[in-house]
Amino acid sequence: MAKKAVKVTLWVVVAIVAILTAISFYAGSYMVGYGLTPDIQRNLDTLWVTEMHYPGLHDWADSMFTNGLMKETTAIDDEGYEVHAYYAEAEENVGKTAVIIHGYTSNPFSMMMLARMYRDSLGYNVLLPHLNYHLNSEGNAVQMGWKDRLDIEQIWIPTAHEIFQDSLMIVTGISMGGATTMMVSGDELPDYVKGFIEDCGYSSVWDEFSGELKNQFGLPTFPILNCASLVCRMKYGWDFKTASSVNQLAKCEKPMLFIHGDNDTFVPTAHIYKNYDAKVNGYKDMWLVPDTKHGESFRNFPDEYTARVRAFLKEHIE
Repeated sequence: MAKKAVKVTLWVVVAIVAILTAISFYAGSYMVGYGLTPDIQRNLDTLWVTEMHYPGLHDWADSMFTNGLMKETTAIDDEGYEVHAYYAEAEENVGKTAVIIHGYTSNPFSMMMLARMYRDSLGYNVLLPHLNYHLNSEGNAVQMGWKDRLDIEQIWIPTAHEIFQDSLMIVTGISMGGATTMMVSGDELPDYVKGFIEDCGYSSVWDEFSGELKNQFGLPTFPILNCASLVCRMKYGWDFKTASSVNQLAKCEKPMLFIHGDNDTFVPTAHIYKNYDAKVNGYKDMWLVPDTKHGESFRNFPDEYTARVRAFLKEHIE
């Protein structure tokens, strides 16, 4: 009887573990679908940043497109997807280019305020990629910057260099674009890529999704995020811990400016400290922007933002 009771108990434990594992993988699969294949709005009328925050921006961009100053280019990435980018030459091309990367479920139109700043105030040519799965670019899922970095490195950096014949280039981005910038920074790059400016990027996909899992759903990281990360690896070839800004920053030797709002809850402000500390080689600087939420640093302090970027570029890039 004792052996039978032990056997029954073991089968019950196995059954419970199997059920919990199945539930965890179901939850993980749901999270991957929810996080990486969202319904992204592609109606151009709804894509603009609010005009009240950036007066005249819509008219500026309309004029750029209407007069043929803002153009579009396409390429095929290493998975066979057609990817797009907008680009515009500075009024006086003196060989300086900014590759400007948008955020999660966003688009180049949400970055036009930076395009105007770099082109009109700082004299930089600009190129604005549509990341995989966003706006005009094809793709099967959001890649959270990790695989996007390969498109930046293999397609958009050389494309911009070919178009503008520049002698120096920077990579910059906001939110997921900031994370993409940091992920790019740790790889081998052409000598003409001189530095980076990241704005409110996350320290890793694991850290960002862990926070969202808790904040949005009130759920613990283990075992759901572990299962979701495994599902992501099986479906898309990368996992949440590998997709790390921190790990890439440890290899970065070129100058970087870190920017983050001190009241950011979407990518919590704590991320900037992990990112900043991870970069141990080369020049770095941090601007913790007061009374500012996620992605609103330029919106809240446009003049100071421009001045700090100009100073960083003049002193450490140009």
